[in-house]
Amino acid sequence: MAKELKTKLDMASSMKTLLSDESRYLKSFNLFLDRSTEHKCMQVFIDEILPGELASIGDGKCSFNVLGVGSGAGAVDLQMLSKLQLKHPGASVNNEIVEPSSEQIHNYKVLVAKTPNLENVSFNWNKMTSSEYENHVKENKENKTFDFIHMIQMLYYVSDPAATIKFFHSLLGPKGKLLIILVSGTSGWSHLWKTFKHQLCFNEFSQYITTQDIKEYLDSTGLKYQHYDLPSYLDITECFTEGDEKGELLMDFLTETCEFNKTAPPDLKAEIMSFLRQPECITEKDGKIIFNNTLGAIMVEP
Repeated sequence: MAKELKTKLDMASSMKTLLSDESRYLKSFNLFLDRSTEHKCMQVFIDEILPGELASIGDGKCSFNVLGVGSGAGAVDLQMLSKLQLKHPGASVNNEIVEPSSEQIHNYKVLVAKTPNLENVSFNWNKMTSSEYENHVKENKENKTFDFIHMIQMLYYVSDPAATIKFFHSLLGPKGKLLIILVSGTSGWSHLWKTFKHQLCFNEFSQYITTQDIKEYLDSTGLKYQHYDLPSYLDITECFTEGDEKGELLMDFLTETCEFNKTAPPDLKAEIMSFLRQPECITEKDGKIIFNNTLGAIMVEP
């Protein structure tokens, strides 16, 4: 019994956050994007809802300051910039990016180089985390304000989400707006995190939060906002094929654990695999196991 307990503890202690291996994180993240409708549901939001929100920013200005926090490779950023340009034809855009990954910044620059109609947009990349950017702004006593700030799927990776929102909200101009996109409180992620948070949370930079948490914070501060549900799905069928390489990468992403299948104690692995078949997380259709990846978009007023 003592030996068995030691083995379990050793396995648990060998579990590491996926963020400790940037290469594997990016592999699993890109596979997640490929297997999910995440960008598709964001595209619907950008096409159908965002233009109306962007129409009212700036109050007649001919130059806009935009800040992307955790922008990744820039695909969603450029889609939003195109909507801003359509709503404010001829206006110039100063686009500031905060992104800690060198690889993602490189990919963003490559995308910009091959994207047309960006003549009126200037880009400034900051290779830093959101907290490093906050320190930079405060130390240099910068008083620049922004007309549009977006934080898409990044508040999981900060030590204090509420303080982060408060700081970036303080950078909004008089007619600016702050967009936050996270998983919804009704998603499979929410159920998974609530159940296994203590077994899977390895450090202060793994925040298992949803739009429900953000709305509760905003309500407590009295800030005005609009909330939109963005239905999205993730095909996790491969996770249930033993030894499937892509299934293992998806499990890493789902659990935010590097090499989850190899390092997790067998009982924890079995428990999570069983949980992922529950109706609050998935639906089964045409032999596929489809995880509820629903997102929420929150547009915060100044």
